[in-house]
Amino acid sequence: MRMSVMDVGSRTVRLVIADVVGGVPLPVHTAKWKLRLADHLDPGGPVPKQCVSQLVEAVRAAAALARQYGAAEPLAFATAIVRAAPNRAEVLRAVRARTGVALCTLPGEVEGELTFLAARRWMGWRSGSLAVFDIGGGSLEVAFGRGRLPDFVASLPLGANRLTQQFLPGDAAPAAAELKALRREVRHQLRDAAARVRWEGPHTAVVTSRTFQQLGRLCGAAPGRGGPFVERALHLSDLRTARDRLAALSAADRADLPGISAPRAAQSLAGAVVGHTVMKLTGCETASICPWGIREGVLLRHVEDGPEWWADVVQDEPDVVTPNPATSRPLRVAATVG
Repeated sequence: MRMSVMDVGSRTVRLVIADVVGGVPLPVHTAKWKLRLADHLDPGGPVPKQCVSQLVEAVRAAAALARQYGAAEPLAFATAIVRAAPNRAEVLRAVRARTGVALCTLPGEVEGELTFLAARRWMGWRSGSLAVFDIGGGSLEVAFGRGRLPDFVASLPLGANRLTQQFLPGDAAPAAAELKALRREVRHQLRDAAARVRWEGPHTAVVTSRTFQQLGRLCGAAPGRGGPFVERALHLSDLRTARDRLAALSAADRADLPGISAPRAAQSLAGAVVGHTVMKLTGCETASICPWGIREGVLLRHVEDGPEWWADVVQDEPDVVTPNPATSRPLRVAATVG
């Protein structure tokens, strides 16, 4: 069975096409379209009309590529930047009307659940009780569990781009006061969720997302060309050194560091502050870097729980795009945003 997943994030539209063999998604093709929505709107602000038009074109191109590869209609979702927009319903309707793709948004706790499932399947049962951290552009998801799905999920307004716009708006190296304010906010937002994870005492910690992958590379992890099966880890002490190194540089100079791409250089410092803080407050000295994330989680959930699960997410009225409580496993949620 050939499937596809489309993810509308703060910077790109990403498409993953995979063959599902024995319940495992095997990658066939990936593609991305640069939108950089985050550069054109404030956190929680409306998506401008020109950005909606660009989003429509990217979704249309991604859907056409999926058909070219013989995949079913993409399971398409947008993350925090669209979810938090006051004109979210208009954006979803425009995409659906002009492309035929049923784009939806997922609550932050559902994103955390799907990412946890992907990490669990990648790491296997030997990982034991599992803590998973995922830094996006608009939010941070924290999840903990002992089984296939998490027992606890928190979605917090600690995305790398969101925090950069709020606390580090300039291109120069930040002032000490700006960095102090950022760290204080991150600690405040993480207090309850981190205390819960620390109390649970996870056997294994996992980080996933492009932000963590780039930070891992900066901290000495193997580059991506080594393939997904190379073991990569992120150590708290190395991440602290990387955080301080990023803080001493301008956004332009950060792009010259190993692993830090130019489009993400400005937000790399905020990502490092969040990553270091969440690992420190949860007591995780080392975390495995997982190549699977929410897109693989969507594929796995679709295969393992059947297409009815996704049908319950994508409802006819885009003003209310949430899982059906009758078919979605209830979670103990600490906090949500958007």
